Amino acid sequence: MRNNSFRVLRVSAAVLGGAAVAAGAFGAHALRDSLSPSDLEVFHTGVRYQMWHALALLILSTSFVPTRTAIVAGFLLLNGTILFSGSLYALALGGPAWIGPVTPVGGIALISGWVLLVFGAATRGRRPGRFSRL
Repeated sequence: MRNNSFRVLRVSAAVLGGAAVAAGAFGAHALRDSLSPSDLEVFHTGVRYQMWHALALLILSTSFVPTRTAIVAGFLLLNGTILFSGSLYALALGGPAWIGPVTPVGGIALISGWVLLVFGAATRGRRPGRFSRL
């Protein structure tokens, strides 16, 4: 089960990374003349966050022990990236205004994933009891 979760995260990392390259190229070439500079910057912010978190997921899913903490952190990073970058893409491309509040939800998921990774790295093997198995 845990190894399957890490497999899902590895595949997701590859998909997110490839999609980030495609989105970056799309933004640099196809959208350059059709979006305002501020909308183009919003779009590229989504691309940057997507690529960085694709790399983080790849490292997590190939270098970490598949503990419950690491798995939850990985899925927070995955879902946070989809919500954060996806909402920025939608907003930059003229999506409805109700998508705006989705961006901070994605950001909170990203931050939570990183905090959980710090917690897992700091407590693994140091704290006896059930928390060392998280």
